[in-house]
Amino acid sequence: MAQTAAHELIKLTAAETAAKIAAGEVTAVQVTEAHLARIEAVDEKVHAFLHVDREGALAQARAVDAKRERGEKLGPLAGVPLALKDIFTTEGVPTTVGSKILEGWIPPYDATVTERLKAADVVILGKTNMDEFAMGSSTENSAYGPTGNPWDLTRIPGGSGGGSSAALASYEAPLAIGTDTGGSIRQPAAVTGTVGVKPTYGGVSRYGMVAFSSSLDQGGPCARTVLDAALLHEAIAGHDPLDSTSIDAPVPAVVEAARNGSVQGMRVGVVKQFRGEGYQDGVIQRFDESVALMKELGAEIVELDCPSFDLALAAYYLIAPSECSSNLARFDAMRYGLRVGDDGTKSAEDVTALTREAGFGPEVKRRIMLGTYALSSGYYDAYYGSAQKVRTLITREFEKAFEQVDVIVSPTTPTTAFPIGERADDPMAMYLADVCTLPVNLAGNAAMSLPCGLAPEDGLPVGLQIIAPTMKDDRLYKVGAAVEAAFVEKWGHPLLEEAPSL
Repeated sequence: MAQTAAHELIKLTAAETAAKIAAGEVTAVQVTEAHLARIEAVDEKVHAFLHVDREGALAQARAVDAKRERGEKLGPLAGVPLALKDIFTTEGVPTTVGSKILEGWIPPYDATVTERLKAADVVILGKTNMDEFAMGSSTENSAYGPTGNPWDLTRIPGGSGGGSSAALASYEAPLAIGTDTGGSIRQPAAVTGTVGVKPTYGGVSRYGMVAFSSSLDQGGPCARTVLDAALLHEAIAGHDPLDSTSIDAPVPAVVEAARNGSVQGMRVGVVKQFRGEGYQDGVIQRFDESVALMKELGAEIVELDCPSFDLALAAYYLIAPSECSSNLARFDAMRYGLRVGDDGTKSAEDVTALTREAGFGPEVKRRIMLGTYALSSGYYDAYYGSAQKVRTLITREFEKAFEQVDVIVSPTTPTTAFPIGERADDPMAMYLADVCTLPVNLAGNAAMSLPCGLAPEDGLPVGLQIIAPTMKDDRLYKVGAAVEAAFVEKWGHPLLEEAPSL
């Protein structure tokens, strides 16, 4: 295949790629080889991938081509390459969760998401970099080094799923999977000019997804267009009896909504708490333009006051660390993963302590200690119990808001991508990157981030967040597709044609 053809292939949307494969205009192997070549050419600079499964990807692609040759009907994403966040177990492929404590671990089974991707004939290229155990907003907490933002490699690609978002923005993959505990799909999407969706909690199975905070974690689709995200959402969503938190209900009609985008007659809420001190001028400017655009398209804009949202950051950073201190107790050097100091002279307790000291990074240790303290005798009610009460207040405010509006919109993140290292020594500044996304996780709602232009002061992407009630994920795609189409018509394609740093 000519170099120009390969360059064209990596620029196609997932929907376009699947259509060409189904029509026989190109093979799945050719598409996979084009993306593997792109990874080889640019990933040394971007560092989006922790592991590239070249042979596995090509084998999956050959299977798709064989299906087509036999005349079998191909699914809507058959043969489309995907970058999988390194938090989902993948049989025979390393799964590290960005941590030294699982370095070299090869899972013996597939996560449900991985299994469903394979069943949909999606080609998994490899595993992407992430903040260790999904704890972070910049992918700087990875034990294997940071990922760069393809718009400016000296800046962060968001976190914890920065590897997945960077793979999309650098054209290393047209699709990716992320996880969202407090914004880790949406915030990376915002700062890289891509689309990221946090489904309703329980809408996508968590079985085989290494747990950080079980009541908040949610896997979801990442893409470069709203339709591509919808196609991926449909492929991975649905009830799973292996996950006790999985919702036993039909998947909302997300693809149909993405194909029929409209905000005509919809009531769109704007929460006053999602702006003010700490918000970059260019981010607010692009957000206000997006709201004006929705009004032009026929939406009614409704001002909302949700005072409990101001407490979301504090509540989240008690609930999430408390759950992480419980979940990460399984990494004890006895069952799997790293083992340090087992020389026959030390007790099991000593080996566990030495292993955790060597295997966990600073941010993970910080959150484990914070969570263990919050759950300790005498402090449980004052900290964890109080945070759960705030969570209830936030959920009720969302419910009250959705009695008045169909969706809520906000900036996805208060600023554009910040320089790598700028907030490394200031945890509070880092945590504030998720101030707009955290309330959604606490309430379990569905939310999307999509590009809404570039900030005039630095030329970096800005994200628009759309929030929908639980199990109304289709509203995200209906509104998102309408806004995306209007942006393309008014200002040109909001997504990068070629990442400036590559």
